[in-house]
Amino acid sequence: MWWRQSQKEHNQNSGAVNKRKFKRLVASGAEPGIIAYSGDEPIGWCAVRPREEYVRFEKSRVLAPVDDQPVWSVTCLFIAKGHRQQGVSTALLKAAIKYVKKNRGKIIEGYPVDAHGKQPDAWVWTGIASAYLAAGFEEVERRSKTRPIMRYDLAK
Repeated sequence: MWWRQSQKEHNQNSGAVNKRKFKRLVASGAEPGIIAYSGDEPIGWCAVRPREEYVRFEKSRVLAPVDDQPVWSVTCLFIAKGHRQQGVSTALLKAAIKYVKKNRGKIIEGYPVDAHGKQPDAWVWTGIASAYLAAGFEEVERRSKTRPIMRYDLAK
């Protein structure tokens, strides 16, 4: 819910309130992203929706729009412990590309962390650049040393 609310709203709705809001979003029939499974066990999550659904972008200088093209945005990648560093993020990103194509999107964008060395798990919740590269994304802009904007053009 962090990307879907202003900082003030998110602080007011922290914890259980945001969980309820997310459950209502899913119950409404919205598809806020995709889930990776190992058998029947959910092991990964990728939030992907049209950029305009994420109000947090409105005030971001680092993640301001690259151009006026409509894009879908990957805003969160979560992989369960025990399944990390096994290619699940890349698989989820490839599935997100298919999902966006199915929904008639033309461009999918991501905002991973590109920092050298091991990072705390909590700092890489938008994914890591190497997973995006492995899924076929290309860097199109970098306004921060550690935060590239990466795209996959579905028209290719």
